[in-house]
Amino acid sequence: MTLTGTHAVIGSGYMGGGIAQVLALAGAHVRIADVDPATTTANRERLIAEAKQFAADRLFPAHAPDTIAERVTVAASYEEAVEGATFVEEAVPERIEIKHDVLRRVSAAAAPETVIGSNTSTILIGRIAEAVQHPERFLGVHFSNPAPFIPGVEVIAHAGTDESIVPGVEEIVRATGKHPARISDADGFVLNRLQYALFEEASKLVAEGVANAEDVDTIVRTTFGFRLPFFGPFAIADMAGLDVYKFCFESLQGRWPERFATPPALAEHVENGRLGTKSGGGFLDVPADQVPELVAYRNRAYVRMQQLLDELGPPPVQEAGR
Repeated sequence: MTLTGTHAVIGSGYMGGGIAQVLALAGAHVRIADVDPATTTANRERLIAEAKQFAADRLFPAHAPDTIAERVTVAASYEEAVEGATFVEEAVPERIEIKHDVLRRVSAAAAPETVIGSNTSTILIGRIAEAVQHPERFLGVHFSNPAPFIPGVEVIAHAGTDESIVPGVEEIVRATGKHPARISDADGFVLNRLQYALFEEASKLVAEGVANAEDVDTIVRTTFGFRLPFFGPFAIADMAGLDVYKFCFESLQGRWPERFATPPALAEHVENGRLGTKSGGGFLDVPADQVPELVAYRNRAYVRMQQLLDELGPPPVQEAGR
C-alpha cells in the first residue's frame, strides 16, 4: 500500500484535518468529509490557512499551502469520500456510538478491499470493529496531537484484523515521515496508558504537598523528560543500571509496597546478572563494544537538547505560575 491514489479522512476537525495535511504533503490525494458539506468546506479552508501560517513560520515547506489546496478536496458525504479510496482514516469524536454510526456507513460504501483505520486514542479497536463490514480490513492508526508535528503513530490490530494489511499501513505512516509502532489492542494502548500513569502520579505529588504543579513540571521536563526524545524507558534503565533500578524500587516499597512492586522482568534480569550496559546485556542487549558509542551519542544529544531549549527560550506556560 502506498500514498499514490486517493485516501479519505472522515472527520475534518483538528485531528482529522492534521492527518489530511500530512497525507497530502506526502503525496496523497485526500478527500475529507464531515457532518455536512459546509463544515467540511470551512475546515478545508482552515487547513489551507494553517498551512500558510506554518509555511511562514518555516514549520511547513513553502509549497505546503498550494499542495494542500490542490490535493485535499471536499466530499459531500462520507460515502462520496470513500468511493475508490484505498485507505480511509476515521477521526470523528471519541464516542463509541458516533464511531459506530460513521463506520457503518463508511464500511458499507467502501470497497471490500479498502483498508480502514481509526484514530481512536482510548476505545478498544475490537469494540469499534463491531460496526465495520469486513472487520478484517480494520485497525487502529492513532496519530498524536498535533498530527502534523508529532512523529509517533500507534498501529493497532484487533483480534480479527488480517495481519497482512499491517505492513502496508506502516508503509503509509512512514511515507508521511512518521514512526509507526505495532501495539496490541489493550485498554489505553501504550501512549495513553503511560501518559495517564505519569499524570496520576504527578497529581498525587501535588495533592500530597510534595511540590506544586509548576515545580513538578520543571522536574519532569529537566530530568527524565529531558532524556525521552532520544531514549525510551528500557534504554534509560539499561544505561542507569538495572541493579540501581531494582534498589530504587525496593526503597519505594518501604512506603508503597504494592504500588512500586519490583517488575518481575527487572528482578529476573538482575538475578541473572544482566544489569544493562554495564554488563553488556539488559532489556535491549546493547553489545559491550557499542557502549562507548552509545554514551558519546547520549552526551551529545543532551548538550544539543539544552542548546535548542536555550535558543527557543522558555514556553509561555512556564511563566504563568510564577
